[in-house]
Amino acid sequence: MSAILNHPLISERYFFPRRGQPSRPFWVDCGDARLACSYHEIDPAAKTLIHFHGNGEIVDDWQGDFVTIIQQMGFNVFLAELRGYGQSTGDPQLGKMLSDVVPMVEALQRPTHDLIFFGRSVGSIFALEAAARFPEAAGLIIESGVADVKERLLLRVSPQELGASVAEFESEIEEHLNHKKKMTAYPGAVLILHTQNDGLVDVSHGQRLYDWAGGKKILKIFPHGNHNDIMIVNAREYFSFLQQFLTSL
Repeated sequence: MSAILNHPLISERYFFPRRGQPSRPFWVDCGDARLACSYHEIDPAAKTLIHFHGNGEIVDDWQGDFVTIIQQMGFNVFLAELRGYGQSTGDPQLGKMLSDVVPMVEALQRPTHDLIFFGRSVGSIFALEAAARFPEAAGLIIESGVADVKERLLLRVSPQELGASVAEFESEIEEHLNHKKKMTAYPGAVLILHTQNDGLVDVSHGQRLYDWAGGKKILKIFPHGNHNDIMIVNAREYFSFLQQFLTSL
């Protein structure tokens, strides 16, 4: 992976890790880093939802009610941790984090068609990478997700700061972070969740992701809530949509 995406300025300005203490960590070896993920199994034969959290969150934030509710729907839950976050080692380098998706999925040792990828906010980057690497997965859920990664990165860094030309920077984005290409190529079912009033990632990102999806797709734009409280403010309707989608897979 190019040094551009692993540049420390992207790490410093785009990722906000903090330490944590997840109960019963599920360790994933990524070579130069060990990821302290969390796996909650109710039935080895059930489908497994793999959840990638946002850039200011850690696995610990999701180990409570969220896991319980998803398990009550009949699904196992794997909470993916990012390098440098929680108890994980390593630094949050974007290029390496994209590559970490493969060992995380493979560590579960489960049939790909029994997996559902869920990406929240910046976690959408890794959920989409997972869908691109494992297109046989049963479903893809994107909450408050990012359609244009280049746009989001350029809010905080410039190609010159990364030691790259504009052309080199755009080439890296095109090769590794083309979400239109990934969405179009993924053949499975897709659920897009966003709020109309998202103040961090505009609702147009959710609309674009939905428009690009190549298979069966559902778009839910909530009239209430913001980027970080979409689930809480809309809890009843949110989990109703989630359950309908999951049980349809």
